[in-house]
Amino acid sequence: MDQLRAIKVFVRVIDEGSFAGAARALDLAPAVVTRLVAELEDHLGTRLLNRTTRRLSLTEIGEAYLERARRILADVDEAAALAASATQEVRGLLRVLCPPAIAVHQLAKHLPRFHREYPAVTLEITSPGPVDTVDDGYDLTIFLSREALDGDFIARRLARSEFILCASPDYLDRRGRPQHPSDLKQHDALIPPTPSLMRGLTLQSGDGTEEITLPMSPNRATLSTTHMDTNYAAALHGLGIAGLPSFVVEDALLEQALERIMPQWRLFGTTLWAGMPTRKYVPARTRAFLDFLLEIFGGEDRDPWLVAAGCATCP
Repeated sequence: MDQLRAIKVFVRVIDEGSFAGAARALDLAPAVVTRLVAELEDHLGTRLLNRTTRRLSLTEIGEAYLERARRILADVDEAAALAASATQEVRGLLRVLCPPAIAVHQLAKHLPRFHREYPAVTLEITSPGPVDTVDDGYDLTIFLSREALDGDFIARRLARSEFILCASPDYLDRRGRPQHPSDLKQHDALIPPTPSLMRGLTLQSGDGTEEITLPMSPNRATLSTTHMDTNYAAALHGLGIAGLPSFVVEDALLEQALERIMPQWRLFGTTLWAGMPTRKYVPARTRAFLDFLLEIFGGEDRDPWLVAAGCATCP
């Protein structure tokens, strides 16, 4: 048995959530994937997975083994990358985890340039949902955080992004343009049903001298969804006023498909980070992609998207 190959297949089965998914990702026959995992369990003398017709789950020893297996594979990749670095060629598979909104509204439009600069790098981007910390299963994690970072990882700030209130010009022509937070009571709201928003929507004046909290509830919203791009699309089509991050609405503001309202009032900001597990050696492809992200986003504690769109928050 090729134990290293079997370990890679086992980890991929967990990452993909099924034997069939792992087979597709690895370009192997499903029977080969099943056999390799079974051989690994026979070699170890224990069951790693509980199998039912509907789902897979790790056994207790399987969970512990998975953690060690990931470390082993990371060390193997690191050793291979160290050997390959002698040629100074940036190549190979780069696994990136990031929120869907970042992948759709930011990464996708910049990737052609990265590919032109590093044609030998294959990017595998996973965007399952919100990401708020580094995942050891990936070479690089792009994540958002409003809090101070805490964890055993390396992280670099990419940029700061403000959440802003915006709506389509058509909607604002019909319903009027709010000048003060109290005016929002007369408008249709598109809000995610998060606990913080359910406690109220807080706006602070640009000079920090005034703060207003508006009571919110799901039944006051025209649309209530945690799916950011649904709120974005609804705002574009004139359903109401949405609070969205600047990195999502940058292009719509530039094209005047959305209009920022009350720029003199702040909602809140979040910081975009790029992080990686703490390792002695970072592959050249990971360093190249991190440097690329820092170049396009600026790497500073400022909002490049609002500046680019010409509607930065008033001081």
